[in-house]
Amino acid sequence: MDRAYPDRPFIGVGVAVLRPDAVLLIRRGKPPRHGQWSLPGGLQETGETVFAAAEREVREETGVDIADLVVVDFIDSIQHDGDGRVQYHYTLIDVAARWTGGEPVAGSDAMHAEWVTLDRLDSLQMWVETSRVIRAGHGLLFGDD
Repeated sequence: MDRAYPDRPFIGVGVAVLRPDAVLLIRRGKPPRHGQWSLPGGLQETGETVFAAAEREVREETGVDIADLVVVDFIDSIQHDGDGRVQYHYTLIDVAARWTGGEPVAGSDAMHAEWVTLDRLDSLQMWVETSRVIRAGHGLLFGDD
């Protein structure tokens, strides 16, 4: 099924891969939000748990390994076109995870992948929800806000 103008929502999993001082971000290589900074992630596959999807997507998009996954939030992302039709509809399940190994290399869905210090988040072009999820996930894993 084409992701644009779907007849049902897609379930997406985003992962805030964290170290104490940084988060792993990608630059999106495909719509929606093409070119923006984002969390690695993608669609959940049939028969796959949310955490298994998170681990697979992070490995595919960035080549890094993760552990200690925890659900941060879920977000309804519904974008309309100029005529008011639903162009994209995702139910996003965002999780946080600790980085356990590997250096980031952008996979086929990402234009770029890199570690970004938390103090740089406000200067990057990203969806406001992404920044909120990163900060909440960091608090869950490292005990701060």
